Amino acid sequence: MRKLSAQMCCAAFATLFIIPGLALAQSYPTKPVRLLTGSAPGGGADQTARVIAERLSRALKQQVIVENRPGATGMIANRLVGDSAPDGYTLLLEPSSFVAISPHLNAKDGWDPTKRLAPVIQVSSYGLVLVVHPSVPAKTVKELIALARSQPGVLNFASSGVGSNFHLSAELFKIGAKINIVHIPYRGSSAAVIDLLAGRADLMFGLIPVLNPYIQQGKLRALAVTATTRNPLLPDVPTVAAVGLPGFEAGLLSWEGIFAPAGTPAAIINGLNSEIGKIVNSAQVKKIWTNKGVETVTGTPADLGNKLNADYTRLGDLLRKLKITK
Repeated sequence: MRKLSAQMCCAAFATLFIIPGLALAQSYPTKPVRLLTGSAPGGGADQTARVIAERLSRALKQQVIVENRPGATGMIANRLVGDSAPDGYTLLLEPSSFVAISPHLNAKDGWDPTKRLAPVIQVSSYGLVLVVHPSVPAKTVKELIALARSQPGVLNFASSGVGSNFHLSAELFKIGAKINIVHIPYRGSSAAVIDLLAGRADLMFGLIPVLNPYIQQGKLRALAVTATTRNPLLPDVPTVAAVGLPGFEAGLLSWEGIFAPAGTPAAIINGLNSEIGKIVNSAQVKKIWTNKGVETVTGTPADLGNKLNADYTRLGDLLRKLKITK
């Protein structure tokens, strides 16, 4: 009987590794899970978090609670999760700019996301749209570049703040197009959009779902999207690469990912990766993502870790090259 019991135990132990979600379902979670985001309520990452949290609650049979902790361009939420117990009960959903750019600008103590966070899964990828106010006499990217070259330092661009992905997109555009346009930073994208609509700013790189209503109403003119392919919400708008700046999109493609505190057990990480991957790749969520103008992208924890490492290094180098500081 002892020998049989030992064999049964070995078989059960092996099964835990064959079925990734089984260990997760048996031992975790036993209480509600917190999903923090540095996005304000209604923001892009907040919307993503709520779609996933609702469905993950059902999958885990425990409530997954979204907590908004805006401030310091994501660093408040980042630190809270990084300092939490590595037990799988505190998770983080952030856009790439909050984890790959913000630590360079908002963490004077050298807080490093590649050391403080454990990647779980990427959940989306998205580009931005370049828009101009209708008063700007440019209907294409080439016309905008020609206009900026003829009037150096006259045109300006709005952003949601120094070092934001909107800001860096415009800086990369300036480098690629060899133009001089002036940066006007705002405290958040809402204020930037308000001034752009009022004509107090000339152009902006921004989120497609946010700017698309104004594009459709003729209040803004879309010139290009910063992605490898056209966006389904703006099928008639070309990519920046297609209109004269090849390779430009490589530095601008943003993403959203879910993280846990560093040191979280691999069994929990892998189990969450499996469950969230099923949710994001479901037909219902794919449709939601398409309607938001974002692409469904998942993968392994290592895939997200490699992406974070590459972007954190590359964008840090870019910030130093451009001498961008808070």
